[in-house]
Amino acid sequence: MMDFNGIEFWHWWVLAILLGAIEIFAPSFFFLWLGFAAAAVGILVLVLPGLGLEFQLLFFGLFSVVSVVIWLRFVRPKELKGSISKLNQRAAQYEGRTTTLEQAIENGVGYVRLDDSRWKVIGPDLPQGTKVKITGADGTVLQVEPA
Repeated sequence: MMDFNGIEFWHWWVLAILLGAIEIFAPSFFFLWLGFAAAAVGILVLVLPGLGLEFQLLFFGLFSVVSVVIWLRFVRPKELKGSISKLNQRAAQYEGRTTTLEQAIENGVGYVRLDDSRWKVIGPDLPQGTKVKITGADGTVLQVEPA
């Protein structure tokens, strides 16, 4: 039978490194935060060497939950706010840009040229050559208003 009372701080640090290695092969950022929790327990056991296994596991669970909640609550939303959230939504990346109508908007439909592509636009009827601002996208159709 194995004696678990001999768990020391460096055991937790080895676990933290293993969790970090798992993160490399299964990138989800979940194991990374568990690794941080294991490292934190290692520091705690270094400071309080007499801490029993029950409390070590309790603190590991607590630190794991706290670190994952911090990631979900504060770090992840900042990642999603960047342009990466629109990476595969080419039309949405044009929001806020100003361009000139290549073809007049008649009956609510017209065309603009952006970069190397011609885009269908919807908005109020406007003559060709009018400056418009892209306010949104619905699939591959851009929504515009006069600039």
